[in-house]
Amino acid sequence: MQSMMDQRIIDFIGEHHVLTVACASREGELWCANAFYVFDDQAVAFIVTSEEKTLHAQYFLENPAVTGSVVLETETVGLVRGLQFAGTVRRCEGGLFDRCRLKYLKRFPYAVFKGGEVWLITLDRMKYTDNRLGFGKKLYWNR
Repeated sequence: MQSMMDQRIIDFIGEHHVLTVACASREGELWCANAFYVFDDQAVAFIVTSEEKTLHAQYFLENPAVTGSVVLETETVGLVRGLQFAGTVRRCEGGLFDRCRLKYLKRFPYAVFKGGEVWLITLDRMKYTDNRLGFGKKLYWNR
């Protein structure tokens, strides 16, 4: 059963637009990449774009398990905030492609000039750290 997501997690995700996603090949070779994202709160998923020829997209196709993060860059310890996540990624096709591409283009209209596939990272769990709530305070969400 999916747990209720804390509004502070949703707000944090909405304040940012770049994530880091880590992936692995079938043989266990590791790689990470940064990507602009749109959050689909209904699906609890990140929508990203990337050309299939990139190394991370090749790894997505071999092994859909991914992890990643969204962070606020700050040197002030009391303001540290960040999200870590785990989930699965898949290339969007058909109606899912249309829906996700439209959502992505609404946030990043200039992406219409760039090719590439649309990918959906469906989240299974998240850990959000927010030091403004107390040093090391964590909020969790699980599907």
